[in-house]
Amino acid sequence: MKKIGIVMGSDSDLPVVKKAIDTLNELGVPCEVHVYSAHRTPDEARDFALHARENGFGAIIAAAGMAAHLAGAIAANTTLPVIGIPCKSKYLDGIDALLSTVQMPSGIPVATVAIDGAVNAALLAAQILAVEDAELAKKLDAKRAEGRAAVLAKDEKLSKEINNK
Repeated sequence: MKKIGIVMGSDSDLPVVKKAIDTLNELGVPCEVHVYSAHRTPDEARDFALHARENGFGAIIAAAGMAAHLAGAIAANTTLPVIGIPCKSKYLDGIDALLSTVQMPSGIPVATVAIDGAVNAALLAAQILAVEDAELAKKLDAKRAEGRAAVLAKDEKLSKEINNK
């Protein structure tokens, strides 16, 4: 199975990124995590992206806050799918990161999830790998079924309490 690369602009993004790591681990998808800054370590970020395919990656998740150029810098140097996680900051609640991540020029796509949306980033990365991995697709189907069952259980409980059913 291909692995998922996860890069974050700062180790302060780890509490967000940890949710992606945990989700991938739960699904049995291998991942490798690094701290690379688009601005402070541009050579290392570029090198990681340039060699990601040959190093066994199937997709890359890039998390950054504030200026949030990391996903775009990674995407500029690979044709692997890149999924950006804009991280919330204390200044603009992550709107700046969202706009920096989602507003990519034509020809350099970055799939972008919600602000701090690490779980969805991991699920999207797993779905990309599952295109060619039937076992992973089954795990994703089971995870969806669990989510459905949890919502229906909450509906039943709430209906009994409020609707007297």
